[in-house]
Amino acid sequence: MPLVAGVDSSTQSCKVVIRDATAGTLVREGRAEHPDGTEVHPDAWWSALRQAADRAGGFDDVAAVSVAGQQHGMICLDEDGRVVRPALLWNDVRSAPAAADLIADLGGGAAGCLAWAQAVGSVPVASFTVTKLRWLAEHEPDNTKRTTAVCLPHDWLTWRLRGLPSLDDLVTDRGDASGTGYWSPAAGAYRPDLLRMALGAEPLVPRVLAPAEPAGRTGTGSVLGPGTGDNAGAALGVGAGPGDVLVSIGTSGVACAVTGAPTADPTGTVAGFADATGRFLPLVATLNAARVLDAAARLLGVDHATLSTLALSVPAGADGVVVVPYLEGERTPNRPDATGAVHGLRLATATPAHLARAAVEGLLCGLADGLDALRAQGAVVDRVLLVGGGARSEAVRRIAPSVLGRPVVVPTPGEYVADGAARQAAWTLSGTTDPPQWTVGGAEVFEGRELPAIRQRYADVRDLTATRMMADR
Repeated sequence: MPLVAGVDSSTQSCKVVIRDATAGTLVREGRAEHPDGTEVHPDAWWSALRQAADRAGGFDDVAAVSVAGQQHGMICLDEDGRVVRPALLWNDVRSAPAAADLIADLGGGAAGCLAWAQAVGSVPVASFTVTKLRWLAEHEPDNTKRTTAVCLPHDWLTWRLRGLPSLDDLVTDRGDASGTGYWSPAAGAYRPDLLRMALGAEPLVPRVLAPAEPAGRTGTGSVLGPGTGDNAGAALGVGAGPGDVLVSIGTSGVACAVTGAPTADPTGTVAGFADATGRFLPLVATLNAARVLDAAARLLGVDHATLSTLALSVPAGADGVVVVPYLEGERTPNRPDATGAVHGLRLATATPAHLARAAVEGLLCGLADGLDALRAQGAVVDRVLLVGGGARSEAVRRIAPSVLGRPVVVPTPGEYVADGAARQAAWTLSGTTDPPQWTVGGAEVFEGRELPAIRQRYADVRDLTATRMMADR
């Protein structure tokens, strides 16, 4: 029974799962925390990976390992392979002005956004590596001069597992490379001109491996998979395929679709990423997700279980009560200064149950806007795979089909990103054309009649509040 290991090096922690390579059965697992902050020295991730691996029983009996990691993080290395400065994480927003400058460099406004979308499938935002490189060039010229190579968190950890060979041995995969802002999923190639435009120089970047192409071996002889970014890892972990949309309800909301063709959205709503299987993974992010449920529960003075019970006790549509849950502004649609709104209250509907139902429906309508954006880019949505902390809510699970308009599959809670890395490791070990077909046991399926009136009422209020916001200015 060969064993494989999957690593999820996320923002908060490192998770390691050890699974049977053939059946996918979980054998053991371990975890270690990462330091807080948006600027972290990569050595902390290496230390956490070693701790998590030890707590999972080690890699000595593991035949293959793959690492999935948080996307976009900028790691700069000097000519000797030493880290030049702490890595800037995806959630470090200091490079937001640099993103605007890079768009201006390609024409500015709609023309600049279109040029970027056509070049790399995405419009730069502060999370992307390319904007962090521009920030580095502008604010830390000495560190810029010392930078010989640039890589991502999963690239660096894979390199460390190989024992720190030469910089020429740095590798990555399509899924993670597509989030840099200087690799084109459509062309399958780097854009050195954009890299030079950002940094003022052309550093060495990792070679992009094909799906399941071995990256080398660990010091103990385990085969190394190419690894990938966290979203591509999660999609692989739940077995998403064409026609599937993976919706994650966490601190933020993410909706990504597995497609056979690349996307290029000049509005910047959809990021045109690649996946870990040779396909593509257009992705939409919303700012308001699970914390909408937290806020509603706090406002009503109840726990999450009671919030769910309340929401399910009133009819669909909450008798006309609508919550637009832009509690932290919103990215989809792009309304960073927006606030939340409650509309349609009457004496008969001024109840905790109606507010609870409207909050859940508002959260799901925001995610449905993301599905619309994916469809506009040609994605097919046959079913929704619902994961994340918000998927634990019974009300969310049961109401979702009526709002999203598709069957909703809720996989068994697990470490989806690490599971995806483990599945990739098994694929790399097998040398087969396709990844192993592990059975995801215990998944629940929720179906129901789509109720367009809920979304229409939400859209009316969403647009009304936007009009009023513009009038207030």
